[in-house]
Amino acid sequence: MDIQDPESKKYVYSVWALPDQDVIPRLKKLMGGLRSEFGGPEFEPHVTAVGAISLTESEASHKFGNACQGLKAYNASVDKVESGTFFYQCVFLLLRATPEVVEPSAHCSSHFGYKSSTPYMPHLSLLYADLTEEEKKRAQERANALDEGIGSLTFQITRLALYKTDTEDKSLKSWEKVAECKLPSN
Repeated sequence: MDIQDPESKKYVYSVWALPDQDVIPRLKKLMGGLRSEFGGPEFEPHVTAVGAISLTESEASHKFGNACQGLKAYNASVDKVESGTFFYQCVFLLLRATPEVVEPSAHCSSHFGYKSSTPYMPHLSLLYADLTEEEKKRAQERANALDEGIGSLTFQITRLALYKTDTEDKSLKSWEKVAECKLPSN
């Protein structure tokens, strides 16, 4: 029988940039409205800074602590409500890819040794679901109808969080926040 040292067990982690508390109720209301109509699991509003990466718990905590050093709170602006091609990017707020938004992700990714196969596309997902193109278009229109100003929203990213995110679990029931750091104001 092979007994694995719990310290060597790897999990999938992600780093999320979290919006300021002031805007969260607005985002959650919009996300809830879309879920009630189109289905999908509930999740915290976030902008993924580092995508899914397999690490041990101690590696992830250590890298997260280092990644939080030297980062400050920053502003993010929505370009438009958009839809994507897979479950985790069904309907989302596409953020303007300013250096202020892109650099924290690059900073964190370098600390985690994370390499993406595609260029960073900052976004805040509103709905996780497997929808047809027609349904996605309806969900996009619905998002703009539920919150008319959402396509031009600007908000502050004030915290980073380390999450365990098993991407095989589309119910998200196994997802959990492991650590959080508050970003100092500019």
